[in-house]
Amino acid sequence: MAKPVRAAVGDVWITCVFCKGDLFRDREVKLNSTGMELFKFGWANESATGLICWNCGYVHLFANKDVELYKVRKGEI
Repeated sequence: MAKPVRAAVGDVWITCVFCKGDLFRDREVKLNSTGMELFKFGWANESATGLICWNCGYVHLFANKDVELYKVRKGEI
C-alpha cells in the first residue's frame, strides 16, 4: 500500500483543489503523445509527477521537477 506524502513547490504547500486535503499518494505519470506511441517510442515520452489526493482521489499533475515530497509520520494522519 502506498504511503501518504505532503508536497510543496518551493515554499508553497500543495493542497487538493477539490477537497483542500494535504495528503497524497505519488506516482510517475507518462505524458504520452500519439506520434511517439505510433512509432513504438512511448517509453521516451516526458513524464510528470502525479499526486493523487488521499481523501477524494483527485489527480494533480506536475510536469516540472520542482515538486518536493515529504513523508508523513504515523501520528500525523
